Amino acid sequence: MNKNFIAVAVLAASAISPVAFAADGTVNFTGSITDIACTVDTDSKNQIVDLGKVSKTAFTAESKTAGAKEFSLVLKDCPPTVTSAKVRFDGQQVPGDNSILALNDAADKASNVGIQLSDNQNNVINLYQDSAAYNLTTDVNYLKFVAKYYATGTGNDVTAGSANAVTDFTIIYP
Repeated sequence: MNKNFIAVAVLAASAISPVAFAADGTVNFTGSITDIACTVDTDSKNQIVDLGKVSKTAFTAESKTAGAKEFSLVLKDCPPTVTSAKVRFDGQQVPGDNSILALNDAADKASNVGIQLSDNQNNVINLYQDSAAYNLTTDVNYLKFVAKYYATGTGNDVTAGSANAVTDFTIIYP
């Protein structure tokens, strides 16, 4: 009888004790929300950058680019205390490469090509990461970028079709 009582007691104790989960580490997220910022110009908020129609023969090898087009995000009415800004782009990336924006799904979508973004110094901007800082004034500020098609395949396997993509952006004040 004592053995049964002990077994029931151990079983009951294990049922009501908290479950311990093993943890390999901790991630702490930090940051802040500010009310001191520039105004993003209305035309910059929802713009269309037309990369044009590019022949698939322009992509003779993997990593070849074509159709480069400059665009700007315009910031204005910056407070005197805001002297620089970075831009973080996000969106659907090409699997395994956060430097290439994937094309939107469509029945006639081109394949083995995506869109790459660069800053005004021609440095590639990875998705989900901040660009280099742009100096700001209290006047109108043009944050210049370049978008271009980027071959993700060998070049010979790029197929024709629609080549549209979308990215959201966030202005980050360092």
